Amino acid sequence: MSISRRTLMKMMAGAVPAAIAARAAGQGMWPVEGPAVTPGPFMGTRESLAGYQVPAWLNDAKFGIWAHWGPQSAPEQGDWYARNMYIQGSKQNLYHVQNYGPPSKFGYKDVIPTWKGDKFDPDYLMQLYKKAGAKYFVSMGVHHDNFDMWDSKYHQWNAAKMGIKRDVVGEWRKAAQEHGLRFGVSDHLWISYKWFSVSHMADQTGPLAGVPYDGADPRWYDLYHDYSVTGVPQVTPDWNDGGIPEAWRHEWFTRIQDLYTHYQPDMLYIDGPIPFEEIGLGLVADFYNRAAARNGGALFGSTSTPSLSFTAQRSLTQRSPSAIARSNFVPTAPSASASRCPTRIPICSPWWLCSRAWGS
Repeated sequence: MSISRRTLMKMMAGAVPAAIAARAAGQGMWPVEGPAVTPGPFMGTRESLAGYQVPAWLNDAKFGIWAHWGPQSAPEQGDWYARNMYIQGSKQNLYHVQNYGPPSKFGYKDVIPTWKGDKFDPDYLMQLYKKAGAKYFVSMGVHHDNFDMWDSKYHQWNAAKMGIKRDVVGEWRKAAQEHGLRFGVSDHLWISYKWFSVSHMADQTGPLAGVPYDGADPRWYDLYHDYSVTGVPQVTPDWNDGGIPEAWRHEWFTRIQDLYTHYQPDMLYIDGPIPFEEIGLGLVADFYNRAAARNGGALFGSTSTPSLSFTAQRSLTQRSPSAIARSNFVPTAPSASASRCPTRIPICSPWWLCSRAWGS
């Protein structure tokens, strides 16, 4: 049976929505074979990637600003809110119960719609960042909360469709380019599979002891993860990729590839070591090779040379609400105090302090 080109295009157009629906139903959708790497000067091996050279623009840029902002800023209670709200007795959990209700009845999925960002003005902010001396700007692409900050092709929990209902990464990119700043995106997604396991737990004491939190409901597995195959990871897991299934590794590759393919950033920051060995190294090679292809095959010596940054391995411990957002690739600047928040310049300061100025 022959298939017309028009019929084939219709079938392909329906493939992505069907894949998203399959994930929402707890079904696998990611390929078993390794993700394809765009051909180019690099292969997905440490030996090949060792030949990469840090671009001159990054060496010359002494100061940059990173916006760690998303649905977790809506409660204005600090970093890692989406995790700590499920840890009974933590400061953020106590706040959540008092202001929203128990996590078994009002979970993180219910916090997301409260993030409106009604005062978010990326053009105005970029003007301030440039005036402060920033040479590059980095937008958070996706945090451990598994919420994509762009118009994601593969994940329905994203900023273009929920909460603020704006393509935050896209708007940041446009503003950065219009004001002559290099643009980067940050990836914190890979560890989400372990980080969010607390959403499947339950109170240990009190009237709702033993009642599962909303993450244990299969209807929301596409946000909180499906642990039906591996079992729920321990509450305080190690910050490594051990025990994370192949399906999640491939999903991570596909979504982050979608991020940098769509927005073509000058920098990609990975929170932690490069994960998943062959798959992670393949993603780095793909990132560099796509940049080379856009630049006529050239990479080194080009003003378009991209950069990739990642942190050393660390342990996964409960984040205190008083912790300061990490910006290890951004030179440290004096922290802004709460009283200075109305300036709307979150330069290496606790990001949640400025959430009011942008709108929760």
